[in-house]
Amino acid sequence: MRKLLSSLIVMLMLSGCASNTMQGSGNITIYTRDASSGTREAFEKGADFEGELTKYAVEVSSNEDMAAKVGADKNAIGYTSLSTNFEKNGIKPLKFEGVVASTETVLDGSYGLQRPFSFVTRADGDFDSKEKQQLVEAFLDYLLHSMEGLAIVKRYGGEVDMTKAVPWEELKKNHPIVNQDNSHITLITCGSTSVEKTLKPALEAFVPMAGNFKILMNQTGSSDGYTRVLGNEKDGANKADIGFASRAFKDNEDVSEALASGYYCLDAVVAVVNEDNTQIDNLTQEDIKKIFTGESLDWDEFFNK
Repeated sequence: MRKLLSSLIVMLMLSGCASNTMQGSGNITIYTRDASSGTREAFEKGADFEGELTKYAVEVSSNEDMAAKVGADKNAIGYTSLSTNFEKNGIKPLKFEGVVASTETVLDGSYGLQRPFSFVTRADGDFDSKEKQQLVEAFLDYLLHSMEGLAIVKRYGGEVDMTKAVPWEELKKNHPIVNQDNSHITLITCGSTSVEKTLKPALEAFVPMAGNFKILMNQTGSSDGYTRVLGNEKDGANKADIGFASRAFKDNEDVSEALASGYYCLDAVVAVVNEDNTQIDNLTQEDIKKIFTGESLDWDEFFNK
Protein backbone atom coordinates (compact mmCIF):
# COMPACT_ATOMS: atom_id res chain seq x y z
CA MET A 1 0.00 0.00 0.00
CA ARG A 2 2.82 2.34 0.93
CA LYS A 3 4.58 1.55 -2.36
CA LEU A 4 1.41 2.29 -4.32
CA LEU A 5 0.90 5.60 -2.49
CA SER A 6 4.52 6.59 -3.10
CA SER A 7 4.19 5.79 -6.79
CA LEU A 8 1.06 7.93 -7.07
CA ILE A 9 2.80 10.87 -5.39
CA VAL A 10 5.78 10.62 -7.74
CA MET A 11 3.48 10.45 -10.76
CA LEU A 12 1.59 13.56 -9.60
CA MET A 13 4.84 15.44 -9.06
CA LEU A 14 6.11 14.51 -12.51
CA SER A 15 2.79 15.50 -14.05
CA GLY A 16 3.00 18.91 -12.39
CA CYS A 17 6.56 19.41 -13.63
CA ALA A 18 5.57 18.52 -17.18
CA SER A 19 2.67 20.95 -17.06
CA ASN A 20 4.92 23.79 -15.93
CA THR A 21 7.47 23.01 -18.62
CA MET A 22 4.83 23.13 -21.32
CA GLN A 23 3.70 26.54 -20.09
CA GLY A 24 7.22 27.92 -20.42
CA SER A 25 8.05 27.90 -16.72
CA GLY A 26 11.67 27.73 -15.69
CA ASN A 27 14.87 29.68 -15.49
CA ILE A 28 15.06 32.45 -18.07
CA THR A 29 17.82 32.21 -20.69
CA ILE A 30 18.85 35.69 -21.85
CA TYR A 31 20.26 36.33 -25.32
CA THR A 32 21.83 39.61 -26.40
CA ARG A 33 23.62 41.12 -29.40
CA ASP A 34 27.31 42.05 -29.38
CA ALA A 35 28.42 45.35 -27.84
CA SER A 36 28.82 47.14 -31.20
CA SER A 37 25.23 46.41 -32.28
CA GLY A 38 22.89 49.35 -32.87
CA THR A 39 19.98 47.01 -32.16
CA ARG A 40 21.40 46.26 -28.72
CA GLU A 41 21.94 49.96 -28.01
CA ALA A 42 18.35 50.79 -29.00
CA PHE A 43 16.93 47.94 -26.89
CA GLU A 44 18.97 48.74 -23.78
CA LYS A 45 18.18 52.45 -23.98
CA GLY A 46 14.48 51.81 -24.63
CA ALA A 47 14.22 49.50 -21.64
CA ASP A 48 16.43 51.72 -19.46
CA PHE A 49 19.19 49.29 -18.56
CA GLU A 50 22.11 50.52 -20.68
CA GLY A 51 25.36 49.28 -19.16
CA GLU A 52 23.56 47.02 -16.65
CA LEU A 53 23.21 43.83 -18.69
CA THR A 54 23.71 40.68 -16.62
CA LYS A 55 27.04 38.91 -17.19
CA TYR A 56 25.13 35.66 -17.74
CA ALA A 57 23.55 36.83 -21.01
CA VAL A 58 24.49 34.74 -24.05
CA GLU A 59 25.91 36.91 -26.84
CA VAL A 60 24.89 36.27 -30.45
CA SER A 61 26.39 37.61 -33.66
CA SER A 62 23.45 38.85 -35.72
CA ASN A 63 19.69 39.33 -35.95
CA GLU A 64 19.40 35.97 -37.72
CA ASP A 65 21.50 34.24 -35.08
CA MET A 66 19.33 35.76 -32.34
CA ALA A 67 16.14 34.48 -33.96
CA ALA A 68 17.60 30.99 -34.38
CA LYS A 69 18.87 30.78 -30.80
CA VAL A 70 15.59 31.94 -29.22
CA GLY A 71 13.64 29.62 -31.54
CA ALA A 72 15.63 26.66 -30.25
CA ASP A 73 15.35 27.44 -26.51
CA LYS A 74 11.96 27.20 -24.77
CA ASN A 75 13.08 29.39 -21.86
CA ALA A 76 14.74 32.04 -24.01
CA ILE A 77 14.20 35.76 -24.35
CA GLY A 78 15.98 38.03 -26.82
CA TYR A 79 15.23 40.89 -29.20
CA THR A 80 15.10 41.29 -32.96
CA SER A 81 14.10 43.74 -35.65
CA LEU A 82 10.40 44.01 -36.49
CA SER A 83 11.25 42.85 -40.02
CA THR A 84 12.23 39.38 -38.69
CA ASN A 85 10.23 36.40 -39.92
CA PHE A 86 8.94 35.35 -36.49
CA GLU A 87 6.90 32.33 -37.58
CA LYS A 88 9.72 30.86 -39.68
CA ASN A 89 12.11 31.04 -36.72
CA GLY A 90 9.67 29.68 -34.13
CA ILE A 91 9.63 32.85 -32.04
CA LYS A 92 6.91 35.12 -30.72
CA PRO A 93 7.07 38.94 -30.62
CA LEU A 94 5.91 40.50 -27.34
CA LYS A 95 3.91 43.63 -26.76
CA PHE A 96 5.82 46.44 -25.06
CA GLU A 97 3.82 48.32 -22.42
CA GLY A 98 0.69 46.73 -23.93
CA VAL A 99 1.40 48.01 -27.48
CA VAL A 100 1.88 45.69 -30.46
CA ALA A 101 4.80 46.61 -32.74
CA SER A 102 3.49 47.47 -36.21
CA THR A 103 4.04 50.04 -38.95
CA GLU A 104 1.21 52.13 -37.55
CA THR A 105 2.36 52.09 -33.90
CA VAL A 106 5.97 52.77 -34.87
CA LEU A 107 5.11 55.75 -37.09
CA ASP A 108 2.69 57.29 -34.59
CA GLY A 109 5.20 56.85 -31.77
CA SER A 110 2.98 54.73 -29.52
CA TYR A 111 5.39 51.77 -29.72
CA GLY A 112 8.37 52.76 -27.61
CA LEU A 113 11.15 50.37 -28.65
CA GLN A 114 12.21 51.92 -31.94
CA ARG A 115 15.27 53.51 -33.55
CA PRO A 116 15.99 55.67 -36.60
CA PHE A 117 18.15 54.64 -39.53
CA SER A 118 20.12 57.88 -39.76
CA PHE A 119 22.32 59.28 -42.53
CA VAL A 120 24.88 62.06 -42.85
CA THR A 121 26.88 63.26 -45.86
CA ARG A 122 30.15 65.03 -46.38
CA ALA A 123 30.10 68.84 -46.19
CA ASP A 124 28.93 70.94 -49.13
CA GLY A 125 31.85 71.17 -51.59
CA ASP A 126 33.86 68.41 -49.87
CA PHE A 127 33.05 65.63 -52.34
CA ASP A 128 35.47 64.31 -54.96
CA SER A 129 33.59 66.27 -57.63
CA LYS A 130 30.50 68.41 -58.20
CA GLU A 131 29.03 65.51 -60.16
CA LYS A 132 29.34 63.15 -57.20
CA GLN A 133 27.74 65.70 -54.88
CA GLN A 134 24.83 66.10 -57.29
CA LEU A 135 24.46 62.33 -57.53
CA VAL A 136 24.35 62.05 -53.73
CA GLU A 137 21.63 64.70 -53.62
CA ALA A 138 19.65 62.83 -56.27
CA PHE A 139 19.92 59.50 -54.45
CA LEU A 140 18.81 61.00 -51.15
CA ASP A 141 15.78 62.58 -52.84
CA TYR A 142 14.95 59.15 -54.29
CA LEU A 143 15.43 57.42 -50.94
CA LEU A 144 13.51 59.94 -48.83
CA HIS A 145 10.71 61.13 -51.10
CA SER A 146 10.06 58.92 -54.13
CA MET A 147 7.31 56.32 -54.28
CA GLU A 148 9.79 53.84 -55.71
CA GLY A 149 12.51 54.40 -53.12
CA LEU A 150 10.19 54.39 -50.13
CA ALA A 151 8.44 51.24 -51.40
CA ILE A 152 11.78 49.41 -51.53
CA VAL A 153 12.70 50.49 -48.00
CA LYS A 154 9.29 49.32 -46.76
CA ARG A 155 9.56 46.01 -48.62
CA TYR A 156 12.82 45.24 -46.85
CA GLY A 157 11.59 46.05 -43.35
CA GLY A 158 11.93 49.81 -42.87
CA GLU A 159 8.94 51.69 -41.47
CA VAL A 160 8.15 54.71 -43.69
CA ASP A 161 5.26 57.11 -44.32
CA MET A 162 4.07 56.56 -47.90
CA THR A 163 1.33 59.21 -47.81
CA LYS A 164 3.55 62.01 -49.16
CA ALA A 165 5.55 59.93 -51.65
CA VAL A 166 6.13 61.41 -55.12
CA PRO A 167 6.83 59.48 -58.35
CA TRP A 168 10.51 59.54 -59.26
CA GLU A 169 9.62 60.83 -62.72
CA GLU A 170 8.59 64.09 -61.09
CA LEU A 171 11.53 64.34 -58.71
CA LYS A 172 14.18 63.56 -61.33
CA LYS A 173 13.46 66.87 -63.07
CA ASN A 174 15.39 68.52 -60.22
CA HIS A 175 18.43 66.31 -60.83
CA PRO A 176 19.74 66.52 -64.42
CA ILE A 177 22.83 64.60 -63.28
CA VAL A 178 20.84 61.36 -63.57
CA ASN A 179 20.41 61.79 -67.33
CA GLN A 180 24.12 61.44 -68.15
CA ASP A 181 26.55 58.53 -68.09
CA ASN A 182 27.86 58.30 -64.51
CA SER A 183 29.68 54.99 -64.81
CA HIS A 184 32.95 56.77 -63.87
CA ILE A 185 31.56 57.73 -60.43
CA THR A 186 31.71 55.44 -57.38
CA LEU A 187 29.33 56.36 -54.55
CA ILE A 188 30.75 55.14 -51.23
CA THR A 189 28.69 54.43 -48.12
CA CYS A 190 29.82 53.48 -44.62
CA GLY A 191 28.57 52.97 -41.07
CA SER A 192 25.86 50.74 -39.66
CA THR A 193 25.55 47.14 -40.80
CA SER A 194 21.86 47.11 -39.82
CA VAL A 195 20.93 49.54 -42.62
CA GLU A 196 22.22 47.20 -45.34
CA LYS A 197 18.93 45.30 -45.63
CA THR A 198 17.11 48.47 -46.75
CA LEU A 199 19.95 50.56 -48.19
CA LYS A 200 21.50 48.05 -50.58
CA PRO A 201 18.35 47.25 -52.59
CA ALA A 202 17.50 50.96 -52.80
CA LEU A 203 20.97 51.79 -54.14
CA GLU A 204 20.89 48.89 -56.61
CA ALA A 205 17.49 49.96 -57.93
CA PHE A 206 18.69 53.56 -58.35
CA VAL A 207 21.84 52.72 -60.34
CA PRO A 208 20.15 52.22 -63.75
CA MET A 209 17.98 55.29 -63.10
CA ALA A 210 21.02 57.49 -62.59
CA GLY A 211 23.60 56.79 -65.28
CA ASN A 212 24.90 53.43 -64.01
CA PHE A 213 27.21 54.75 -61.31
CA LYS A 214 29.15 52.27 -59.20
CA ILE A 215 28.54 51.39 -55.54
CA LEU A 216 31.00 50.64 -52.76
CA MET A 217 29.38 49.76 -49.44
CA ASN A 218 31.78 49.68 -46.50
CA GLN A 219 29.41 49.04 -43.58
CA THR A 220 31.40 48.32 -40.41
CA GLY A 221 29.30 49.80 -37.58
CA SER A 222 27.33 52.89 -36.59
CA SER A 223 30.30 54.65 -35.00
CA ASP A 224 32.01 54.84 -38.42
CA GLY A 225 29.04 56.54 -40.07
CA TYR A 226 30.03 59.99 -38.82
CA THR A 227 33.79 59.49 -38.55
CA ARG A 228 34.36 58.66 -42.21
CA VAL A 229 32.36 61.51 -43.74
CA LEU A 230 32.80 64.40 -41.25
CA GLY A 231 35.10 63.13 -38.50
CA ASN A 232 38.79 62.42 -38.21
CA GLU A 233 38.74 59.70 -40.89
CA LYS A 234 36.95 61.71 -43.57
CA ASP A 235 40.10 62.01 -45.69
CA GLY A 236 41.59 58.63 -44.80
CA ALA A 237 41.71 55.37 -46.70
CA ASN A 238 38.14 54.51 -45.64
CA LYS A 239 36.52 57.87 -46.42
CA ALA A 240 32.94 57.80 -47.66
CA ASP A 241 30.26 60.00 -49.20
CA ILE A 242 27.27 59.01 -47.04
CA GLY A 243 27.51 57.60 -43.53
CA PHE A 244 24.76 55.67 -41.76
CA ALA A 245 23.90 54.85 -38.15
CA SER A 246 21.16 52.61 -36.75
CA ARG A 247 20.55 55.22 -34.06
CA ALA A 248 20.43 59.00 -33.74
CA PHE A 249 23.78 60.72 -34.07
CA LYS A 250 25.29 61.57 -30.69
CA ASP A 251 26.01 65.01 -29.26
CA ASN A 252 29.71 64.61 -30.02
CA GLU A 253 28.93 63.77 -33.66
CA ASP A 254 28.32 67.27 -35.00
CA VAL A 255 26.42 66.92 -38.28
CA SER A 256 25.76 70.65 -38.72
CA GLU A 257 28.39 70.94 -41.50
CA ALA A 258 26.86 68.12 -43.57
CA LEU A 259 25.31 68.75 -46.96
CA ALA A 260 22.37 66.69 -45.66
CA SER A 261 21.51 64.63 -42.58
CA GLY A 262 18.44 63.06 -41.02
CA TYR A 263 16.84 59.61 -41.07
CA TYR A 264 15.26 57.67 -43.91
CA CYS A 265 13.17 55.14 -41.98
CA LEU A 266 12.39 53.80 -38.53
CA ASP A 267 13.07 50.30 -37.26
CA ALA A 268 11.32 48.70 -34.30
CA VAL A 269 13.17 46.44 -31.87
CA VAL A 270 10.94 43.68 -30.51
CA ALA A 271 11.44 41.50 -27.43
CA VAL A 272 10.92 37.89 -28.50
CA VAL A 273 10.43 34.54 -26.76
CA ASN A 274 10.15 30.97 -27.96
CA GLU A 275 6.76 30.26 -29.57
CA ASP A 276 6.10 27.52 -26.98
CA ASN A 277 6.13 30.12 -24.20
CA THR A 278 2.38 30.65 -24.47
CA GLN A 279 1.96 32.41 -21.13
CA ILE A 280 3.94 35.58 -21.95
CA ASP A 281 2.45 38.13 -24.37
CA ASN A 282 3.39 41.49 -22.89
CA LEU A 283 6.27 42.94 -20.90
CA THR A 284 6.69 46.42 -19.45
CA GLN A 285 9.89 48.44 -19.47
CA GLU A 286 10.38 47.49 -15.82
CA ASP A 287 9.87 43.78 -16.61
CA ILE A 288 12.50 43.82 -19.36
CA LYS A 289 14.94 45.68 -17.15
CA LYS A 290 14.50 43.14 -14.36
CA ILE A 291 15.06 40.22 -16.73
CA PHE A 292 18.07 41.58 -18.62
CA THR A 293 19.85 42.85 -15.51
CA GLY A 294 19.41 39.47 -13.83
CA GLU A 295 17.08 40.64 -11.07
CA SER A 296 14.32 38.27 -12.23
CA LEU A 297 15.43 34.76 -13.10
CA ASP A 298 12.24 32.70 -13.54
CA TRP A 299 9.34 32.97 -15.99
CA ASP A 300 6.79 32.22 -13.25
CA GLU A 301 7.03 35.84 -12.11
CA PHE A 302 5.66 37.07 -15.45
CA PHE A 303 2.91 34.59 -16.24
CA ASN A 304 -0.47 36.06 -17.24
CA LYS A 305 0.77 39.67 -17.22
